[in-house]
Amino acid sequence: MPDMVNFTVDGRALQAPAGTLLIEAVKRAGIEVPAFCYYEGLSLAAACRMCLVEIEKMPKLMTACTQPVAEGMVVRTDTPQVAGARKQMLEFLLSNHPLDCPVCDKGGECELQDMTFRYGAGESRFTEMKIHVDEKQFSPVVFFDNPRCILCYRCVRICNEGMGVGALGVINRGVISEIAPNKGDHLECDECGMCIDICPVGALTSGAYRYHTRPWEMQHVGTICTHCSNGCKTTLGVRNDEIIRGNNRDHSGINGEFLCIKGRYAFDFYNHPDRLLAPLVRTNGKLEEVSWSKALQTVAARFSEVRGRQGKFGVIGSTHTTNEENYYLQKFARQVLGTGNIDHHRSGDVLTLLDALSGKNGKLATTEDLYQKKAVLVVGADLALEQPFLAFQMRANWRHHQGRVYAVTTEPVREDKYAVASVRCAPGGELEGVESLRGRLAAEPELVIVFGDSIKGDGVRKLVEFGESLGTPVSYVCLVDYANSRGAVDMGLLPDAAALALPEMLAANDLDVLWVVGGNPLRGGGQEAGGGGRFLVVHDLFLTETAQSADVVFPAACAYEKNGTVTNVCGEVQKLYKAVNMMGAKPDLEIMGLLAREMGVAAELGPWIPDTVFEEIRKNVRGYNVPLPVLATGGAAQTAAVNGRVQLDGRPELIRSAHDNLFTSGTLGRYSKVLNSVVERHGYR
Repeated sequence: MPDMVNFTVDGRALQAPAGTLLIEAVKRAGIEVPAFCYYEGLSLAAACRMCLVEIEKMPKLMTACTQPVAEGMVVRTDTPQVAGARKQMLEFLLSNHPLDCPVCDKGGECELQDMTFRYGAGESRFTEMKIHVDEKQFSPVVFFDNPRCILCYRCVRICNEGMGVGALGVINRGVISEIAPNKGDHLECDECGMCIDICPVGALTSGAYRYHTRPWEMQHVGTICTHCSNGCKTTLGVRNDEIIRGNNRDHSGINGEFLCIKGRYAFDFYNHPDRLLAPLVRTNGKLEEVSWSKALQTVAARFSEVRGRQGKFGVIGSTHTTNEENYYLQKFARQVLGTGNIDHHRSGDVLTLLDALSGKNGKLATTEDLYQKKAVLVVGADLALEQPFLAFQMRANWRHHQGRVYAVTTEPVREDKYAVASVRCAPGGELEGVESLRGRLAAEPELVIVFGDSIKGDGVRKLVEFGESLGTPVSYVCLVDYANSRGAVDMGLLPDAAALALPEMLAANDLDVLWVVGGNPLRGGGQEAGGGGRFLVVHDLFLTETAQSADVVFPAACAYEKNGTVTNVCGEVQKLYKAVNMMGAKPDLEIMGLLAREMGVAAELGPWIPDTVFEEIRKNVRGYNVPLPVLATGGAAQTAAVNGRVQLDGRPELIRSAHDNLFTSGTLGRYSKVLNSVVERHGYR
């Protein structure tokens, strides 16, 4: 732990660890020192000069953003000289800044607006015409209004340092300096929008949000992104039951302010014109809209008839549905329908990892570990494209803590740019590549091993054996694809011994009923799920390939339209909160509950209330007795390590990641206008 330094600010005696920047030290003490260019976690620019303060024995005002605290330092942040300097800096910034606050998207959230109100002059001494440059569109989601720019360079630094992309730079000099793309007149980047959110003024604006509303006109609902498995919190701005904006400006959640394009913009699928808003029942060979009561009666009657004659059911779940829905589904299947034929699309061998770590504590890494631990080994994964928040954590670790990164992959990855060692291997040769790094990894004081779907079955056990043989503390992350892939495994969406797995259910000719809740197993074609006289029931948002073959389709609510919990790739549980309503659609949990009531088995399954089901999960699912206050206050609680062998057959040959990149998201990605509008969607690395 660093030594503590004693210093005085505005007559108050303070302490801070040696090396702490003055601007951070005073902020922690509740003393405001304004700044535009300073941003925690980014390199220092000292460009705006707003953070000037008086320091005894210094001949001039000093920038608090570049000055570390020192023993005995005496600082004054609120003197006439300091106030005059701030006022003059704002006057210079406003000399060319358009006074278009009534139409600027940043109105109500603008740092320049706030500081001008607090420190600025009442009138300007400049009467010259303001320099005007036409607004530019850098991409479908990023617009740039140069006259509003105050050249704080936050956008340039977050793109280069935080994202590792370097898509923005500065051209020209002096008064005509301008932020510009580094390639031509358009961005070639991750289209994450981090540059927009980090901008302190309205220079960079969102193509999805601009000119729509004001921040005080929206309700802000913090929930979990429904796309990849990283579990980023996204704060949805809602007005008139419509999602207008996604960001995470309050830094809540495991991801701080980070969001990729999916978390910030790809919420737009929820009101796509193709969204299903009424149940469909196949009549005379054609799916036709019916009432909810008719659809429920149709399914309940068939389920009861097949159950009564001990017919054969198959159940396929989803990696986008909540823990409560997945738990209730497997309970419905096993206790009511009497079947162990239950599965989902598996994208990582979590099961074998848990079994291999049985009885060991502290072996499942958290997302925070990727930022804090001294070394990270990435095996068989392109993190920057497939697991963007995990990649962001690793880059931040490298920048802030000099964390060491090792990569063993079949192709070049972005992590190569800062890895201390990169090993290329042929597909299937990942473990040999890992073994080649044994000496260097054994010398690390601690290590996190992150691996993809190329490591499965015995490969996972060998990887764990390798890690345990290094003689250093090692923890692990098994990568999976979607928002609740980890939760689907934990809740038991896996076949019992000798029961049918997903592909076997699709191929079976003797199933009487196939019930697909939220999945699209027929995506890509080549298989039929409606043959052999089986009765196919599907829950989905859209008429997917699987839904098109169904006998009954229930219109399901999406993640942004329901409450519940999800579990991210690192086993961290977080709460979903309902942001909007979609007329005609219902949460899968409610659909199952109504179906149970129609069948007369509701008492057997219990209430279909998310909080009630989660209480049952906490009691019955190993590792899920997590503290409720942590979840209720917006935090993430990691599930405990499994104590004991995992009995279910993992079937590693069925594990296959979709390897979605930043701009694709399985079936759901088809219905996002933003994801389909960016040029990087095709062939970007």
